Amino acid sequence: MMVDKQKIDVKNIPAEVKIHRPPESNNAKYASRDRIYVRAVKGLHQSLRRNIGFVFMALFFVLPWIQYNGHQAILLDIFEQKFNIFGLTLWPQDFTLLAWIFMIAAYALFFVTTFYGRVWCGYLCPQTVWTFIFMWFEEKIQGTRNQRMKLDQEPMSFNKFWRKALTHFCWLAFALLTALIFVGYFTPIGPLFIDFFTWQAGFWSTLSVLFFAACTYGNAGWMREIMCTHICPYARFQSAMFDKDTYTVTYDAARGESRGPRARKDTDYKEKGLGDCIDCNLCVHVCPTGIDIRNGLQYECINCGACIDACDDTMEKMGYPKGLISYTTEHTLQGRPAKVFRPKLLGYFLVLLVVCGAFMVNLAIRKPLELDIIRDRGALYRETPEGLIENTYTLGIINKSQQEKTFVLEVSGIENLNWIGPTEVTLAGGESRNVVVSLSLDPYEVRRPVLDLTFSISHKDAPDVRVSQENKFFAGR
Repeated sequence: MMVDKQKIDVKNIPAEVKIHRPPESNNAKYASRDRIYVRAVKGLHQSLRRNIGFVFMALFFVLPWIQYNGHQAILLDIFEQKFNIFGLTLWPQDFTLLAWIFMIAAYALFFVTTFYGRVWCGYLCPQTVWTFIFMWFEEKIQGTRNQRMKLDQEPMSFNKFWRKALTHFCWLAFALLTALIFVGYFTPIGPLFIDFFTWQAGFWSTLSVLFFAACTYGNAGWMREIMCTHICPYARFQSAMFDKDTYTVTYDAARGESRGPRARKDTDYKEKGLGDCIDCNLCVHVCPTGIDIRNGLQYECINCGACIDACDDTMEKMGYPKGLISYTTEHTLQGRPAKVFRPKLLGYFLVLLVVCGAFMVNLAIRKPLELDIIRDRGALYRETPEGLIENTYTLGIINKSQQEKTFVLEVSGIENLNWIGPTEVTLAGGESRNVVVSLSLDPYEVRRPVLDLTFSISHKDAPDVRVSQENKFFAGR
């Protein structure tokens, strides 16, 4: 494969990371990208990758259809500014919880990468999973790697036209289904499907579905490895998390070199100066990014293990030991034991525990109700016909649970304060309401021009669930 490669300052790259950069001609940076024809391969790692991808893809397609307490179990409603996740409803005030979730995901990714390389990219990344699905359609319709290469070299014919057309039709159909499911996480999915296919969907829903369908079709059908090698930033900073004890897909050059073809029954190949690598190039043919793992660790490698399965199959046919390409560490290849419990890995793990703990604490102390107080902006206070001093407040109350609740309104901090307005309010699940109340006080009770008070709301059936907020009472004298 010919890809654009930026020049890298090797002085700033850690010694343990060896990045392969083939020689470039003067026009290499302007050369067109050659298409990668990925060969299908079977083996332990590819079976594991397919099964993991199938499970998480099934979850992606099924989760928005699940109902919980009469509503969509997972609905990230941006227009209503609330996220329903089964029995939990998150509001903009709960943004810190989402921040903790992103931090957990980031440090989990750092931890796994330090231990086992880019297995996220090879096994769970949506770009990789969808790309392999699109390649599966391509293989089933257009044939094996050699057949696809031959088909592309042929002039246009009916056979080539219908195979290409059917391939792109399947790509577009799967991309459209993916987009509908994805948008279904942000808007009720049942009405979305019905409205979309009956041409009754709203402008933004239709635009979102078409946009994400085009992105899926373009990324998984056409861009593929470009996303991994040129666009995704993860490929660029992964080396900062690697060390000599990180398990990565590695070619054992000491055992494999010098490479060269030989007969299967050739038992004296070592006397000829040959290693175990027979130079069949299958490791290159099965690589989704088109690299040659025998050239050393490269940032394009996504640790999918396809080259391991292809090489192990070849070694088995040749009667050689497996593991010429394997998940291993640089220290292991040097004959030294790999260190699992090392400072960097333990550091990521400890930080991951801390952020997980912080998330659990924030989730535990979160109250299923919210109170916001807005004073009357027309006047700080006024005198009533009875001669009392009155302040008016607007209480913004949000029922952050998914069930109907009755709340009790209270005020404290000032004695002999008169409450004018409702003392109880019933809100449906997820409902918010503004309640206007007035507080009055006899001027003979006033000792200072500004008095402190506290508003409180609590569940009528669970008084311990309470939210309080301080405010001021202006007396003007």
